[in-house]
Parts: sequence; C-alpha cells; structure tokens
Amino acid sequence: MNMRSSSATALASGVAEAVGENPSVDVVLCPPSVYLSAVGEVVAGTPVGLGAQNLYAAEDGAFTGEINAAMLTDVGCGYVILGHSERRALLGETDQQISEKLHSALAGNLTPIVCVGETLEDREAGRTEQVVETQVRGSLAGLDEVRATSIVLAYEPVWAIGTGKTATPEQAEEVHAFIRQLLGEIFSVETAEQIRIQYGGSVKPSNATELLGQPNIDGALVGGASLKVEDFAGIINAG
Repeated sequence: MNMRSSSATALASGVAEAVGENPSVDVVLCPPSVYLSAVGEVVAGTPVGLGAQNLYAAEDGAFTGEINAAMLTDVGCGYVILGHSERRALLGETDQQISEKLHSALAGNLTPIVCVGETLEDREAGRTEQVVETQVRGSLAGLDEVRATSIVLAYEPVWAIGTGKTATPEQAEEVHAFIRQLLGEIFSVETAEQIRIQYGGSVKPSNATELLGQPNIDGALVGGASLKVEDFAGIINAG
C-alpha cells in the first residue's frame, strides 16, 4: 500500500527503461489494484509484465470490493501474487483459500506467484520445513502435473520481510532445495525442475547477486527495494 498514481507510473517507466538494457530477465510489476490500468499503459509494449497483488476466487457475483481473474486479465495482467505472508498473517488467509485462488487464476490464464514461508518463532523452534511443507501442499492442493509448470513459488521467510534482516544465501538455498525436493515428491523431479522458485525477504542490490547465484533460487520477489528505480534496477542487473 505504497505510492500514488503519478509515482507508480514514474516508477514503472524507470523500470521499463532499465529492463530494456537487460531483456534476458523476466520482470513483473505488481502495483495496487487501483493503479493497474495506469501502470499497464506505461509498460505496454515493453518486456515488463503486469501483475496484481491478490484476487478473489469466484468467477463473478455479489462480492463487493473483490476482484476476480477475468477483471485482472481485462486490464492487462498476466500474473497475480497469492498467499503473501502479510495476507496470511493480517487477514487470516488459509492454504485452502489460496488453493482456490490458485485454480481460479490458472483458469483465468494468469500465472500465480504463490508465497510460502515461516515466522521467526517457527524457525527458532525448528519448524521451518514443517511449516513450508504444509503451506506448499495445502496451497497447491488439486494441482495436476500439467498445470504445475505454469506456477511460480516464492519463499519468503516472514522474519526477513521489511525488517532489514535477510536469510543468508545458505539459509535461503537450504529451504529452496527443500521446496524443490518436495515438488519432486508431489509431481515429478522433471516438473520440479521447471517450476520457478523465487526468494523474497529484504532483497536489495547489495545481496541480490549472491542470493540469485544459488542453485535453486530462480528469481526474487522484491518488496521495499522495488519502490526505487535505482534499487530495483540493481537487482534486475544482478539477475
């Protein structure tokens, strides 16, 4: 819940210009829903994709204030973030709800970016893998192997979001490798290798190269650093 229309479009313009110098990296901007159309106009015709921060699972109906997949594709979205830790923690979203949104997004030709991750309490109690596995299995429930390669997973340790703390590259890689192995069990090893797993948690230009250099880290879900063109461009170039 940052920025206003003018600053959002200015940021999008700057990011599109930065990506123009590095088209080998896939970049998606996910602004607040009220600015999707404005940002979409700025990135139209550029390599930068457009995504939303959430959707509602129903196809249509009397769900005042909600936005569905068809509405998002109508304004040019190709992606949608689902199950972000803030929505899980602050709004009580469950794995079942995220799974319903996942299937709605796929049916609407959107690429879901599904977030999973543990709290500091979970990590200190040694429950990281247990929590992540529960979230992955629950959020991807009912997903078949054919559609599995159409999703993106994002591991975001809750304790490293907006805190300035970052999982070390080794800590992040350990969980990413665990998720990759888990996906191999749920689907197949071949399918698991095709699924992108991003890292999210205080990613910035100074740590992006080392994080993105890990074998199982395929990209970054960028938060605060995405609000400044120079910071976001630094991460893009690190990719």
